[in-house]
Amino acid sequence: MWRQCAWRRLYRRTRKKWPFLMRMSWNLWIGLLAISAIAVSLLNLERGRSGLEITQTEVGTTPVTLTRKGGDSGPVVVIAHGFAGSRQLMQAYSLTLAHSGYTVLSFDFEGHGRNPEPMSGDVTSIDGTTALLVDETRRVIAHGRELPAAAGGLALLGHSMATDILVRAAIAEGRQGSPVDAVVAISMFSEAVTAQEPRRLLAISGQWERALRAVALSAIRLVEPDAQEGQTVETDGVARRAAVAPYVEHVGVLYSATALREARDWLDAAFGRQSETLIIQPGLWILLLMGGIVLLMRPLVALLPTIPREPAPVSALRFWVAVAVPALLVPLVATTLYVPFLPVLVADYLMIHLALYGVLQFLLLRGGKWKGSGISMSAVIVLVIWGVVVFGAAMDRYAASFMPNAERLMIIAILAIGTVPFMISDSYTSGAGSGVWWRRLAARAAILVSLGGAAMIDPERLMFLFLILPVLVLFFCVHGLMGRWVAQRSGPLSAGAGLGLCLAWALGVSFPLFSAG
Repeated sequence: MWRQCAWRRLYRRTRKKWPFLMRMSWNLWIGLLAISAIAVSLLNLERGRSGLEITQTEVGTTPVTLTRKGGDSGPVVVIAHGFAGSRQLMQAYSLTLAHSGYTVLSFDFEGHGRNPEPMSGDVTSIDGTTALLVDETRRVIAHGRELPAAAGGLALLGHSMATDILVRAAIAEGRQGSPVDAVVAISMFSEAVTAQEPRRLLAISGQWERALRAVALSAIRLVEPDAQEGQTVETDGVARRAAVAPYVEHVGVLYSATALREARDWLDAAFGRQSETLIIQPGLWILLLMGGIVLLMRPLVALLPTIPREPAPVSALRFWVAVAVPALLVPLVATTLYVPFLPVLVADYLMIHLALYGVLQFLLLRGGKWKGSGISMSAVIVLVIWGVVVFGAAMDRYAASFMPNAERLMIIAILAIGTVPFMISDSYTSGAGSGVWWRRLAARAAILVSLGGAAMIDPERLMFLFLILPVLVLFFCVHGLMGRWVAQRSGPLSAGAGLGLCLAWALGVSFPLFSAG
């Protein structure tokens, strides 16, 4: 009772002294909160870049970013990303090491990020795609050795797929008389590691990467059979260490303070240096920035035109038929029809699968009837601008490549043939912004199961579909929320069309360009 009275007194006092505060709408409060989150996150993200010289160049066709502290010269560290990654994904390491006085070169592998040259060769053969990526890495290494700012040696640092590439590159460099001083392998897997090579290797794994932790431990036990995680072993000039970053997985390890500190300390020991600068951890600020951008969409939606629409309740039986039949039938049909025709891994199959899925689901759900399905082009445009340009620009600067080069624009346009009908159908199936939570969850889970089923039917060609599933989950969580608000205001057709274009863009920039030739 006392608390209720206290709140009433506070309310009356606020209304009397600051009446304008009481007149402010919830949308305005949400907008102010979102802008505050964006401002704070940008301030901290830019602070991590302050004092550094960050320049873009190319080594052949390979885009390269040079990051170093202004006026300093130090050992070169070549940094490489994992599969479907980009230079931006490795920024925590680039910025931390540059602040510590290292000259950092990060680059986009062939087919990734803004690299216009597609991956090629046999992805299952060491002499195929792997050999080509090793050659590309060694060209970047040669460029790093020639830099005027370079002084005192060279090291390699990479994540996931890149660990095998860097291990092989380091071995090749050593055999040609220009040894690499140290290798940092994050989430490592490589059959090229031996008891003698690489000579100085740190393997960092996330606590929740059980299989990769075992690989890292095996690498140090080649030198000392009884070695344990967290122990540094040295024998006959070979040094190894397996470190574990707590409470993180395959992506979180890229932002872990423990992992960043282990990497820097390992390089400092290799080059006889001692760094006392702060560890740059952009992870939480990136999440705050993205959250602020998404939240700011909420008050913007209130400015969109309202589309009157007739309620179209869907029975539970029809809903489950519309969800289950495409999930089970489309993989069987699409894998039969599939003939690769796009220079991006599985993008062509995705277009076919999503187009069939969306059309079939819409027919089952609404019988092909468009009654009450008005569209607001302004709502579609706002959703695309916010989901691609604004959100994408922030992603591209701080987190992952999101702005395509010219080679990817055609791929995005073709993907839209599948993603637009799929997202329109999904918008209706999930309740057009007002559906119950279990229907939304069931509709999204069904497409994930359907794509997973296709990968199991034709694993030789479609196994990479499994790597797309996390992208879809993230898309539903982030862009799906913005689409839900648009659907509530301007109807499911507006939200579905806008989200379909956003999804085509997200998929088109995420997966590597690939040419079998």
